[in-house]
Amino acid sequence: MAPLRSHARTRRAFGQNFLADPAAARLIAEVADPGHDTLLYEVGAGRGRLTTELLRRSSRVVAYEIDPEMAARLPRDPRLSVRTADFLAARPPRSEFEVAGNIPYALTAGVVRWCLTADSLRRATLLTQWEYARKRSGDYGRWSRLTVLTWPEFSWRLAGRVPRAAFRPVPRVDGGILQLDRRAVPLVAPDRLPAWRRLVEDGFTGTGGSLPATLARRYGTGRAAGACRAARIGPDTPVGEVWPEQWLTLFQLLDVRSRRATR
Repeated sequence: MAPLRSHARTRRAFGQNFLADPAAARLIAEVADPGHDTLLYEVGAGRGRLTTELLRRSSRVVAYEIDPEMAARLPRDPRLSVRTADFLAARPPRSEFEVAGNIPYALTAGVVRWCLTADSLRRATLLTQWEYARKRSGDYGRWSRLTVLTWPEFSWRLAGRVPRAAFRPVPRVDGGILQLDRRAVPLVAPDRLPAWRRLVEDGFTGTGGSLPATLARRYGTGRAAGACRAARIGPDTPVGEVWPEQWLTLFQLLDVRSRRATR
């Protein structure tokens, strides 16, 4: 029993709470909605509750489970490949693929970053802490820097809530289903993405006390104020309350090279 207790403590240290409710696992798989032939990577397969549901929908599932004992208990299925390895150290496949998983809360930022930098990723459906999912998807009416930075390439969606009672051990907070979808056509031309990121990074510095004042340092007072008016951004609007669509308007008006290319 000692190894099992030690294992449980280790999983809790990384914020790993296993899905115990079959309905919750079905919900996540339904939201992920992989096609039959979709190559699907699962993060932190654990006891296989979600793995089983994903196998009902995809014929090619690669389950990452770093614990050998847990990995050995996963379903024996020719459609399933089990990798006893650290998902964050994995190389994304060259072909298009999707990611799904009940991820350890302490590793959320790392998993999200891995997904965003995987060029062949099409979709990620991640069970995270409820507050994290709300923050990243703009559900509070505020938008995080990471969400805005990646908005031209990815949509962020809060796709569901999983009550804390669905996990074992029971965590202190509910879970949120966060879904990232790569856009078929980026909202900003690929060669202008570095300029987009500079604009957003500048805006989120808070230098000057307001977004118009911050942007004025790079673009000039008149241009910055005019662009903010056109995007319907008030002079006292907190930067976190500026919607991604408003950022896109700012970029169209302030990025000279982008505007010249559309003439």
